Amino acid sequence: MDLQTLAAQLTDGALTTDPDVVAAHSKDEALFCPHDGAIALVRAKTVEDVQATVRFAHEHRIPVVPQGARSGISGGANATEGSILLSVAGMKDVLEVNTSERTVRVQPGIINQDLKDHLRPFGLSYPPDPGSVGISSIGGNIATKAGGLCCVKYGVTRDFVRSIDVVLADGTLTTFGPQTAKGVAGLDMRGLFIGSEGTLGIVVEATLRLIPLIPDPVTAVAVFPDERSGLQTVADFMAAGGQPSLFEFLDRASIQMLNAYGDFGLDADAGSMLLVQFDQPAEAADMLASFQTVAEAAGALDVAVSDDPADSAALVAARRSIQPAYEKFAHAHGGGQLLDDVCVPRAAMPEFCDRLDALRDSTGLTIALVAHAGDGNTHPSVFFDAQDEQQTATAEQAFEEIMQIGLDLGGTITGEHGVGYLKRSWLAKELDEGSRWAQRAVKEALDPRGILNPGKMLADI
Repeated sequence: MDLQTLAAQLTDGALTTDPDVVAAHSKDEALFCPHDGAIALVRAKTVEDVQATVRFAHEHRIPVVPQGARSGISGGANATEGSILLSVAGMKDVLEVNTSERTVRVQPGIINQDLKDHLRPFGLSYPPDPGSVGISSIGGNIATKAGGLCCVKYGVTRDFVRSIDVVLADGTLTTFGPQTAKGVAGLDMRGLFIGSEGTLGIVVEATLRLIPLIPDPVTAVAVFPDERSGLQTVADFMAAGGQPSLFEFLDRASIQMLNAYGDFGLDADAGSMLLVQFDQPAEAADMLASFQTVAEAAGALDVAVSDDPADSAALVAARRSIQPAYEKFAHAHGGGQLLDDVCVPRAAMPEFCDRLDALRDSTGLTIALVAHAGDGNTHPSVFFDAQDEQQTATAEQAFEEIMQIGLDLGGTITGEHGVGYLKRSWLAKELDEGSRWAQRAVKEALDPRGILNPGKMLADI
């Protein structure tokens, strides 16, 4: 394939076929996902670069793999055979802050935390905050419907996307969603594209809804003798009307890994820990009293409260450090880690914990658990010796069994990380036949030549 015709239509230097450069951009953070075979990388600098690339690919039936920061863990940004990698990571400008409408227009490559920092002087906040807030891009967050720590109160990415500009499979540029706070004209195509993981089109601009700057929270930490009592507290507190702005769970293994990673000073003897915040001062005292009552009834060993912003920031920083802490542990124990992302009803979390214990016993593997507990969004992490074929196979099977447990308990195979390549076979197991038919029909209508991120999310439905 002669790519010079494409290169002539792009910003100077946007296209490269250097094998080493292409290989370096051919995968995200997922394990056990293929990532070979890309023929070129386009580092788009403009919307026109994206359009030209997609038009060329559409004409020549070349697969296109959209990419952002490549911080995903499901293989959604991985190369496929004969593909062009299309990176929008360089398109990272804030185009407009509208304080009257409380919106911001951004390009897809902007990092979530950089956007938050940009908005602070305006007294505005963009609440969605995935654990990867410092490295993941807004475009990637939109592609996977990312969640995060504060979603229990404020919602996930889809709740803050007002409109998106999208390049379709033939290179057409279109806008989905209104610029106004209300708008119900036609089908909700915006919602269809949010979470589509680059299989229907490529987001090149987004208008995001904002809220006033969130006040400094009051923080409580509760420690428990075991995992189950911590998760039972979550279910009971939310059932009693709890309204936290953050509600996070860490099990014993996660606490110990965090302490081994950094000087966090967490209670090393705790069986589990809950981190809960309330960011409305008028409600905080009553909510804290209610939380303490529920936690103690479930067997909490201690409940501590602080209104010091430095304490709150340190505790959240510890929670956000869980992945590098896991990576340090994995490196010292054979290098293997599979991070799952299963969301279950809150009332089912104690049983999820019991079944995870049974899986630990049957496999002999270390399986650590953290959760955006207020949402029921659990993140079990399976550790194994990647050089041991039998242990690797056992870990892969455990990863699969965790998804089945989630489905058995009325949950979903992914709460925020997306399907990508890693979970594509499981999507068909979660969806009923009517849903599978509808999703196939949408894909075929919008991408009739099947060039957009093939072999990923929708491949097995």
